[in-house]
Amino acid sequence: MQRITQGRRTWKLVVLSGLLGLMLALSSCTFPGMVSTNAQLPAYVPVGEQKPLPPVQFPQDEGSHNNLTEWWYYTGHFNGQDGHRYGFEFVIFQVSRSDLPPLFASHFAISDITRGQFAYDQRNVMLPLDNSKQAGINVGIGDWRIQGRNGHDHLEASMKDYAIKLDLNGVKAPTLHDGKGLITYGLAGYSYYYSRTRMQVSGQLLDHGQPVQVSGQAWMDHQWGNFLTLGSGGWDWYSMQLSNGGDIMIYFIRDATGKVISTYAGYTDDKGQSIVIPQSAIQNEVLDHWLSPHTGINYPSGWRVSINDPRLKVNLTVMPQLKDQELVVTKSTGNVYWEGAVDIQGQQNGQTLSGQGYVELTGYTK
Repeated sequence: MQRITQGRRTWKLVVLSGLLGLMLALSSCTFPGMVSTNAQLPAYVPVGEQKPLPPVQFPQDEGSHNNLTEWWYYTGHFNGQDGHRYGFEFVIFQVSRSDLPPLFASHFAISDITRGQFAYDQRNVMLPLDNSKQAGINVGIGDWRIQGRNGHDHLEASMKDYAIKLDLNGVKAPTLHDGKGLITYGLAGYSYYYSRTRMQVSGQLLDHGQPVQVSGQAWMDHQWGNFLTLGSGGWDWYSMQLSNGGDIMIYFIRDATGKVISTYAGYTDDKGQSIVIPQSAIQNEVLDHWLSPHTGINYPSGWRVSINDPRLKVNLTVMPQLKDQELVVTKSTGNVYWEGAVDIQGQQNGQTLSGQGYVELTGYTK
């Protein structure tokens, strides 16, 4: 889900700081992942539109749009040649409000599973919107960049102790959520949304100054549209890449009391064919909790996820690879969330399988 949000004179810096504060106040609730809303993600039906919104097109729609909210979101797993295990998150958000230049914000995180450590960094900057209409992705903040076309992407980011230069190649056609990649949040607006649910990863990680050749797989979300947050609450978002080649995305949207008010699940098989799973077929049980020593927030930590549908019967246990994968990113998108690498064990249609994935938890408080 949700899958919201860096030689001048002193007075210009003051004005810029004020504008950034305004942008963050307007937009931070939408980051990261899905908006908080009590809508049920029905298929998009234009209401009051003079003409229907156009369908998603590739590679034209991979790049920036002149919409209120947009993001490119990558999570994944890779190993060094010696078997050292890592997870990673890299996201760039683009937020446009009024006539101000867009605000770009970014988060970069490494889950160093073998070392048992978690590291992250954040950035933001106001930049003019790229109006070149060039097909493909080309967004960045300084040397943090995402570039790509037709599912062949390149990521670069760096922070203290870690840096990545990764090439990602989609092995399946993009999954258009809700069938056409266009969903509505009712009064909150509409959103285009597709995922590349399985991308091969290769490249280099700089780990504490040491170059490491890595390989693995990743998940990519791209979402954009004229949507805003309505109300408060949060969401739990799961991406799961299974050993039989199937991929599952589930999210549960919660209201301010913690009650789940909307559920969405999609399954993409090993051939790239996708289906939407009805809400009634999904069950989720929290197995444990983790109390953050940084913020005092109590997060769920471990889940049993079940899907009981005639087309797909799944029982999965999802466990964090590290307990502490919390990001306190109040300087860039104004929020705190947990997003972490997970291991998966279970059964699908009676067959034992395993897998890896990512879970995102937002809206949790002390």
